[in-house]
Amino acid sequence: MNGAGNKILVLDLRGTDIVPSPSEARAIHRAPGLDYDQMMVLSDPRDPETAAYVRIYNNDGSEAEACGNGTRCVADRLARESGASALAIETVAGRIACERLGEWRYRVDMGAPRLAWNEIPLAREVPDTRLVDLALPDHEYGQASLVNMGNPHAIFWVGDVATIPLERIGPRLETLPLFPEKANISFAQIDARDRITLRVWERGVGVTLACGSAACATLVAASRLDLVDRLARVKLPGGELTIEWRADGRVAMTGPVELEREIVLDAAMFAAEASARP
Repeated sequence: MNGAGNKILVLDLRGTDIVPSPSEARAIHRAPGLDYDQMMVLSDPRDPETAAYVRIYNNDGSEAEACGNGTRCVADRLARESGASALAIETVAGRIACERLGEWRYRVDMGAPRLAWNEIPLAREVPDTRLVDLALPDHEYGQASLVNMGNPHAIFWVGDVATIPLERIGPRLETLPLFPEKANISFAQIDARDRITLRVWERGVGVTLACGSAACATLVAASRLDLVDRLARVKLPGGELTIEWRADGRVAMTGPVELEREIVLDAAMFAAEASARP
């Protein structure tokens, strides 16, 4: 599946006790035709009021706390299976409410942003996360806004995102000592009070066509700086998302999903590949 171009693999393991290891997650990503940005692994629900428990893997085998585009893809599979127009899933970050708005379109409650320095988290205290000097003397993008939307985000404000050498500078910024859990790196261009253009280097993945949590973090950060209103469209290379930072403090993300194909995986094949590769 994909969500606004974000490559999502939904792996349904309900009815089993299988939990993919990091090496197995990497092996699945390397298998022909299965490369993904994030893999959403469905397990039986732990909370009876949710439809499934979902683990989120980046393609390097690491686990992520949040993936907005992947959550919409999971919601689509579960909604079509049950016929429900509203449902909830559970992740390591908590319960997420999802709503079907129409054919292939969903709204997801991404929760409230965390904004304190130790909630991002950062390696040292900073007085204000709205704009932080990263003290990079050889780097022209020295200031960033910091937000946690279930995972840590750093947003840099630029005049033209197309000029940013994201593949070159993304890895360095992701792993700055300031970010003990690493960070998703976004470059944002403010087009109007209700429009943002965004490019993202995702932690544990690299450059992606879309990142839902980054779009949410960017809207929050831009609103805190009074650059945009609390409802805006965020344009990414793979598509457009509508983000709203609601009056109750929670962030709603609306966007598309697309089913590309359904296949049955041979678990033994992936276990063998995982054992054969580091």
